[in-house]
Amino acid sequence: MGWIYLLLGGFFEIGWPVGMKLAQTTGLRFLYLALAVVSMGLSGYFLYMAQRTIPIGTAYVVWTGIGAVGTLLIGIFFFHDSASIWRLLSAFLIIAGIISLKLAS
Repeated sequence: MGWIYLLLGGFFEIGWPVGMKLAQTTGLRFLYLALAVVSMGLSGYFLYMAQRTIPIGTAYVVWTGIGAVGTLLIGIFFFHDSASIWRLLSAFLIIAGIISLKLAS
């Protein structure tokens, strides 16, 4: 169950920077800021729940990795952020590091 909590936490970790970006680019500033705050809270709660059974280092790296790579991909696909080879290679290295850490623990 800890890994499900961690995946949910990572998903909500993506929600708060997206909410902040939408608050800057749309007329619904307070709605998206509220979405960001709720996402922050849920993200932290699910990380807390995951750490009951998953070591803190592994949980934190996976949680931030999901948030970082997920936010990067949303930026590329929906906000037209750069998709340079260096950005994609860096995301791949984050994913490779997460997998290596999981295999090592």
